[in-house]
Amino acid sequence: MVKTKAQDGTTQRLKAVLDVLADQAKGAAGGPGSAVLAEAIARVPLNERESELLSGGVPRGFKALTIASAKLVKAGWMVKGRSGWTITEEGLRATVAFPDEESFASALAAGAAVPAGTPLPAAAGPADEAAAAAGADTAPATAEDQAPARASDQASDQPAAVAIAGNFGSHLGAAEDWAPHFDEVQMVFDQDEKVWKITTDLPAGAYSYKVAIDRSWVENYGAFGVRDGSDHELHHPGGQVTFRYNHATKDVSTS
Repeated sequence: MVKTKAQDGTTQRLKAVLDVLADQAKGAAGGPGSAVLAEAIARVPLNERESELLSGGVPRGFKALTIASAKLVKAGWMVKGRSGWTITEEGLRATVAFPDEESFASALAAGAAVPAGTPLPAAAGPADEAAAAAGADTAPATAEDQAPARASDQASDQPAAVAIAGNFGSHLGAAEDWAPHFDEVQMVFDQDEKVWKITTDLPAGAYSYKVAIDRSWVENYGAFGVRDGSDHELHHPGGQVTFRYNHATKDVSTS
């Protein structure tokens, strides 16, 4: 397939997402969406334009892939649930029926069905039972990824790291703003309150920020706990402020 400069690698990465899930199906039911996206981008790295940060500090390519992943769900090739992303049996067959980028892109764009009789990939176990189980008690991807989780669904497991990344990172001691990998912007989990917290002193001013999970922009939450959402805004009179992030609601409060 001949690409123009205006084209990005989103379609390649969508195929990589399906391939990653197919690989996992050989030994596991699925995986966290953030891990799947990270592996897809590792297989198909962002180019210079895709690496440009958008207004919320998220690389253009990350944003595009996150949104486009809903196409795989609509095609019936993948299920997104709170326990992770899972490839369906139809999705496994799609990796066989559409093995190259051109056929994959054409099928996805046209909404083409996997040809009848297409076998499962070699060494892949049937994923339909796992996918059905995942789909039976979880919402479709678009609802799951774009809305905050209900408080009653608060899980005992928490992310390995949570960063408060915004235009005040340098005030916290980080080498640059909007950079979730620095130690200085990492929050600390409060076992009693079950929230992530960080307290700092900020000069008076208007600030923008988001929460980034596991020191990366692959999984991030903005205002109202929306994944890849708009920035949180803080109009601060100056002095000490405490940020509290609740992983059940994906939202942040300040005091």
